[in-house]
Amino acid sequence: MKVDCLVAEIGSTTTIVNAFNLHKEVAFLGRGMYQTTVDSDVRIGLKNAIDDLKKNLDVKDLSYGEMLASSSAAGGLKITVHGLVYEMTAKAAKEAALNAGGNIHLVTANRLEPSHIREIKSIKPNMIIIAGGTDFGEKEIPYQNLIDVKDLGIPIIYTGNITNHERIKALNIPNLSIVENVYPRVDDFNIIPLREKIYETFEKHIIHAKGMSHIFEMVKDVIIPTPGAVMESTLLLNELFGGVVTIDVGGATTDVHSVSEPRPEYLKYHDGEPNFKRTVEGDLGVFINRMSVYQTFKYPSLEHILSISKEKLDDLIREEPFIPQSNLGKKMVDELTKQCVYQALNRHIGDMKRVFTTNGYKVIPEGKDLSLVKAFFLTGGALLNHQDPESIIRSYLKKEKTKLIPDEKTIVYKDHDYIFASIGVLSRKYKEQAEILLKKTLRMEVK
Repeated sequence: MKVDCLVAEIGSTTTIVNAFNLHKEVAFLGRGMYQTTVDSDVRIGLKNAIDDLKKNLDVKDLSYGEMLASSSAAGGLKITVHGLVYEMTAKAAKEAALNAGGNIHLVTANRLEPSHIREIKSIKPNMIIIAGGTDFGEKEIPYQNLIDVKDLGIPIIYTGNITNHERIKALNIPNLSIVENVYPRVDDFNIIPLREKIYETFEKHIIHAKGMSHIFEMVKDVIIPTPGAVMESTLLLNELFGGVVTIDVGGATTDVHSVSEPRPEYLKYHDGEPNFKRTVEGDLGVFINRMSVYQTFKYPSLEHILSISKEKLDDLIREEPFIPQSNLGKKMVDELTKQCVYQALNRHIGDMKRVFTTNGYKVIPEGKDLSLVKAFFLTGGALLNHQDPESIIRSYLKKEKTKLIPDEKTIVYKDHDYIFASIGVLSRKYKEQAEILLKKTLRMEVK
């Protein structure tokens, strides 16, 4: 059997290979899985996942035109971010890094201290981002911060004041990239150039990660971070719908990706909020972080909802496997999934706040405004296996009266084929085909 393209998702624990036809009838054909072999050579896991794909397709031989990939193996994309003012340049660089699928391990503002350098060495990030200064504004702090990290042997991206470009180039720092200022003017987030450079740097240096040294012997094209691939799908969905939110609940984290303009009357309050935003909640997951999710419940408590004792619930949280086997375990994971969505949306979305002014109390918006969102999209194993994931969004939109959210009748779609990350990878090379695949996995009409 010949297929046009395989897209691999190389995770920390599992490697998935999805097969697609792209050049005649665009279609998702099937999936293979195997444990990630990052401790030795990821090609072993890839080849075994392809064998599993052949079994699922019921074919003996499988050839393919090309293989693309995303990866979150070997700890994913660890980044440290260093700007001038936390709520301005540092925040802009952080948002760009999150949008690219990065895991942010440290954010600093103003001059780097010796303690920061020690922390960076301890973190051992995949890359360091230096921001700071609007164009033609402050230039010494970002320049000196760059000097402080240039000898750490870690890839660096400079995205600060452009007046520093020439003297930085004169330093001839290895593994240094220079891009446009991520915050060229006050309240102007210039995220895309930095995001693209993060992808490029990730791909260039991924071969140095454990088990990845021979990855390009199988993958002949782009490799991007898996969370960044989901954001790519979200950006494509925004072109189709105009205002979207993607929610991805996993075993360890819950990611929320949104692309939306604020209401015109809220625009003056929206300074410092990018139009497209990703938040990663590292304490909200239905397997590794079950206990921390349980601790966010108030009344009714989880044991009350499940009608079991605290002792039995503790045993269930500890012993139920990643894919729940018992009916009670499935019900518990459904409730944990709902709680992950509620908590993650609360942290991602802004509120209407009461503030005191010279004219008395006033109610104003604060944070990300999603009130003009046209559709929600659900992905990730926990949500896709939930008995009624759409009801989670409906109840949240109905319940939260002060949040900057859309109408409770806003449409909700599921990533039925669980291929959002693969579609995001494909969209960078095959945009039209990616749109068709999106519509198919959402069970929309394809014209």
